[in-house]
Amino acid sequence: MSSTFAPAPDQVDPRSPRFGAGITAVLLALVLILGPTSVAGLVLLLIQTVAFAAGSLLGLKAQPWGILYRRFVRPRLGPPAELEDARPPRFAQTVGLVFALAGLAGWLLVLPVLFSIAVAFALVAALLNAVFDFCLGCELYLLGRRVLGGSHAAAAN
Repeated sequence: MSSTFAPAPDQVDPRSPRFGAGITAVLLALVLILGPTSVAGLVLLLIQTVAFAAGSLLGLKAQPWGILYRRFVRPRLGPPAELEDARPPRFAQTVGLVFALAGLAGWLLVLPVLFSIAVAFALVAALLNAVFDFCLGCELYLLGRRVLGGSHAAAAN
């Protein structure tokens, strides 16, 4: 009897990405306020880029804001009612990484419009998640799975 074993995807406390989005929103707002010529703004953008890279490339367990959440916030809240698939928020980290890298390119190449637009897009996405619990990158992931016919699309409905 042959059966296909598909391991369960990594699971995440759904409150963790929202917490991380709040930190991200604050950092990116400061980056925009400081502007495309500020070294302090560059340092903050680098910090957020590293956070996006960790979440995207290493997984949400390595994302610094998720680590802070698990270590300091979740113990005060107790366990979540349910866990969710980590793939959509991990994809959202990748989207954030792309915009952060575009912002860094704008800073390094002295292209203030690129810097401002890239950081602003990332900020809007972070605010949507932090304030309204709407993860734009997660929705893009799910849409992509539906369009490409992925098996996760049916489970998400």
